[in-house]
Amino acid sequence: MSTTPKADERPPAPWGSFPLAELTVLAGIVSLAIGAIGGHPTAIVIGVVLASLGGLEVAVREHFAGYRSHTTLLAGVVFVLVVGGLFYLTNLILAVCLAAAAAAFAAAFLLLRRAFQKASGGLSFKLGRFG
Repeated sequence: MSTTPKADERPPAPWGSFPLAELTVLAGIVSLAIGAIGGHPTAIVIGVVLASLGGLEVAVREHFAGYRSHTTLLAGVVFVLVVGGLFYLTNLILAVCLAAAAAAFAAAFLLLRRAFQKASGGLSFKLGRFG
């Protein structure tokens, strides 16, 4: 069995056919439901984080395999992490955190776009089945 995906197939996960991303998203949805029904804000945060990680893993895998570009999404993750990190760890004012995160977003966007172009053979975006 070949591990190289065809042009119209998603890239395989490094752990094989085990549905780790799907189970992570499912656990996130269950945690969100428990938090929403029971009024537990911690469960809601855990649910959002788990569901986001499941989706993020698939986006990273597809992007760096050249299957589908997720440049803006991945650069947006960098933006959120920089804002959160600077705001909560350094106690800078929000305007400074947002400006630094915007610069990080721009740099990440350019680097991620180049990475996708290299992986996809020169394309700057792919539209999946339609492109």
